[in-house]
Amino acid sequence: MSLTKQYLKSRPVCKVTFRLKAKEAGDATSVKLVGDFNHWDTSVSPMRHLKNGDFTQTLTLDRDKKYAFRYLLDDNQWENDWQADAYSASPVSNDENSIVSV
Repeated sequence: MSLTKQYLKSRPVCKVTFRLKAKEAGDATSVKLVGDFNHWDTSVSPMRHLKNGDFTQTLTLDRDKKYAFRYLLDDNQWENDWQADAYSASPVSNDENSIVSV
């Protein structure tokens, strides 16, 4: 898992690339990136599945904000990004959410 950030000079946004490595995805055939940035909508399109087994997606996020997120594997298993900027308690479960700060 990893987060890559690219801050744009022309606008107050940051392009964040989320990557779930193949070993963390396990046998998952579909992974969705779900969080504050898409109102926790689990019907979003899946992340791109790379030939090496990794899953990736790039989002353009507003700067100076924090976003909670998690990965949804095969529509039934939640996974955190263990290289996230921080973690916070989920308001709907006993789990923690990953946080990306941009």
